[in-house]
Amino acid sequence: MALFALLATLFALGYWPRHARARRLAAAAQRAGQQLPAVAVAEVKRAPAEIELNLPGTVQAWVETPIYARADGYVRRRPVDIGDRVAAGQLLAEIESPELDQQIVEAEAVLRRTRSAAAQAEAALAQARANMELAEVTAKRWQILVAKGVLPKQEGDEKQAAWLARKADVAAAEANLRAAREAITAAEASLQRLRELRNFRQVRAPFAGVITARNVDVGTLVTAGSSTAVREMYRLAQIHPLRVHVSVPQSEAADIRIGLACEVEIEQLAGRGFPGRVTRTANALDPTSRTLLTEIRVENPTGVLLPGMYATVRFRLQRAQPPLLIPSGAYRNTEKGPVVAVLRADGTVGFAQVRLGRDFGTQIEVLSGLEAGQKVVTNLSDEIRPGVKVRVIAPAKRDLQKQGERP
Repeated sequence: MALFALLATLFALGYWPRHARARRLAAAAQRAGQQLPAVAVAEVKRAPAEIELNLPGTVQAWVETPIYARADGYVRRRPVDIGDRVAAGQLLAEIESPELDQQIVEAEAVLRRTRSAAAQAEAALAQARANMELAEVTAKRWQILVAKGVLPKQEGDEKQAAWLARKADVAAAEANLRAAREAITAAEASLQRLRELRNFRQVRAPFAGVITARNVDVGTLVTAGSSTAVREMYRLAQIHPLRVHVSVPQSEAADIRIGLACEVEIEQLAGRGFPGRVTRTANALDPTSRTLLTEIRVENPTGVLLPGMYATVRFRLQRAQPPLLIPSGAYRNTEKGPVVAVLRADGTVGFAQVRLGRDFGTQIEVLSGLEAGQKVVTNLSDEIRPGVKVRVIAPAKRDLQKQGERP
C-alpha cells in the first residue's frame, strides 16, 4: 500500500507539470491564431455565357403617312373616320370639283382643234408636193429645150427657180405638219392629265392600316398638294407588323446583330410577350448617349399592340468570352488603379492589380488581372497588407447569397 502511494506521488509529480505546460502552449497558440487578421474570401467565378439584357423601347407603326388631296374641290363624301381599319385601295373620301370637269371639256375642244389643224397641214403638204413634182417636170423639159436652143436660157432658169421654190414650200408644209402633230401630242397629254386628276377625286388608301387622324368633313374645301400650308386629310398607319425602337448601350452594341431574336413585353398587357427580331441598326452610336439605335420587327396580327406604346425588350445575348466576377467590395482603389487581395496557398495575402468592367451592384466584372478559381478577400481593411498571414472565416449567409447572385 505504501508502495502504491509512492508510485502515485511520483506519477503526479511528473505528469501534471507536463500537462500544465502543454495547456499553456496550446493557449498561447490559440491566442496567436486569434491575433491574425480575420478575412472572408470569395471564389473568382466566370460570368454566365448567356445574359439577359432588358431595355426600354417605343412601339411605332411599320408605315405611317399623311394622306393629301390631289384635286381641288369640296369633300362630298367621307365614308371613314378616325380609328377605322381600312384595306388597301379602300375609298377614304370623294371630292367634288366642277371646275375640273369644265377644264376637261375645254381640253377636249383644244384637242379637236389641233387635230383639225393637223389635217389641214397634211392637205397643204400634199398640195405642195404635187406643185413641186409639176415644177420639177417642167424645169427638166425646159432644160432640154434650152440645151437644143429652142427656148432662151432665161426661161429655163425661171423654171428651175420655180422648182426650187416648190421644194421650199414642201419643206415648210412638212414643218407645219410636224408642229400640228406635236400640238396634238401636247393636247392629248394635257387632257390625260386632267382625266387622271379626275380619278384623284376619289381618295383611296395606299395600303392597309388604321386611320389615326382625320382633318376633313363633308363640305370641307381641300387643295391639292402637300406643302406646309396645305392641311392633310387623313393620317394612315400600318400596324401589322410594327417597329420597336430601342437604344442599346455601347457595352452591348457589339452583340447586337441583324436577325437576333428577342421578346417584347407590354406591362399593361399582363407581361404578355411578343416575339421579335432585329431588322436593322443605325450602325453608328449616338455621340450624346453612346447608344446604338436598333429596330425590331414585331408581328401584330390581332392589333393588340398600338403605336406609341412603351415596351420592354428582352435580349438573350451569348458571349464567347464571359468576364470574371468578384464581389463589389473585394477591390481597393489605389494611385496605380484598382487592386484585389488574393489569398495564397500558404495563408498569406498578395495584391493583384486588375482592370474592372461593368458594375452590377453586388458584383463587378474583372477584365484582366485574375483567374477563375482564385480566392479574393471580400472585407479589405488596413490590416490586410501584402505578405500578411490571415485567418479565413466563413462569410455570413447573407454574404454567401450575394456572392451567388447573377448580374
